[in-house]
Amino acid sequence: MNSIGTALKLTLSGSSHGPGVGCVLDGCPAGLMISQEMIQKEMDLRRPSKGIGTARTEEDRVQVQSGIVNDLTTSGPIQLFIANLNTDSSKYERFRTVPRPGHADYPAQVKYGEAHDIRGGGQFSGRMTAPIVAAGAIAKALLDTKGIKLAAYSQAIGSVVDPDEHPFPEVQQNPRKFSVRAASSKMATLMEKEILKAKAENDSVGGVVRCLCIGLPVGVGEPFFDALDGELAKMLFAIPAVKGVEFGAGFRAAAMRGSQHNDPFQVSEGKVVTTTNNAGGVLGGMSDGMPLDFKVAFKPTASISQEQKSVDLSKMENATLRIEGRHDPCIVPRAVVVVEAASALVIADLCLRGGFIAR
Repeated sequence: MNSIGTALKLTLSGSSHGPGVGCVLDGCPAGLMISQEMIQKEMDLRRPSKGIGTARTEEDRVQVQSGIVNDLTTSGPIQLFIANLNTDSSKYERFRTVPRPGHADYPAQVKYGEAHDIRGGGQFSGRMTAPIVAAGAIAKALLDTKGIKLAAYSQAIGSVVDPDEHPFPEVQQNPRKFSVRAASSKMATLMEKEILKAKAENDSVGGVVRCLCIGLPVGVGEPFFDALDGELAKMLFAIPAVKGVEFGAGFRAAAMRGSQHNDPFQVSEGKVVTTTNNAGGVLGGMSDGMPLDFKVAFKPTASISQEQKSVDLSKMENATLRIEGRHDPCIVPRAVVVVEAASALVIADLCLRGGFIAR
């Protein structure tokens, strides 16, 4: 299915090499101020950076086709469209018979047969995150009316890991200064070198995006099955190349004792807070008032120029494959704003459902 959300519902459309990609965002309250410039600013953060990104550059100009008039939401469905203007489908047809390792080619071919649009990966392409970012800009503006803010950064790229804890203002401002979306200039330099090294070796690297959300009221989330962390995980795993999501201490919690992992409560300035945040701001599937803190792991870009082993489905025999075309040696920098957008959509949906934002 290509829809997600309940009170705020997102439906994606389009494909990587078709006329364009787009979405319908239904459920946004009337009267929210949304400018074209606001959406475009977010879209520009997703575009590839020179040297460390793909040579495929799209303008990604968002066309608002309904739901926003004179920069105000009408409460009707918001329809957004982004044209594909720079496509080259010539190298993809061969992947019907010789599927690319690490891609969806093989299961999609088995499931859909000749109906599968293999050009650019079709509906399985990272291109489908463009409308998520556009819709996410609207969700961010909706959350901002209640003082809820999100920010993310590249915490790791390849073997380069940022060991520092960055306060929210740094995470909100610094990554937008650097092409790799690092939280400091030192890490930006190291991460860029890591990407360029992999690129020079016709290879790729993955990494980790860390996202923080502050200002969430206590109780956001609809247990049992629509828990805050569960809904976020579902949306985040829909982003191509995501292989892991963890909240707070995450997998480290398995090696901790309860006395170490439990976050002690205390009263500070008339508010209940915790002295640590191993839970990542989520207890029982609901926000606990602390910053929401989670990490998203991305695998290395599957399309690399090295020769790889595959199979020839037409002959049912082993084969080799060398992928040509325009691909990112690392998608993590472009994914930072995607993680922010996807998370904003989920949190806005749950805030509407829980009555924290009026419909």
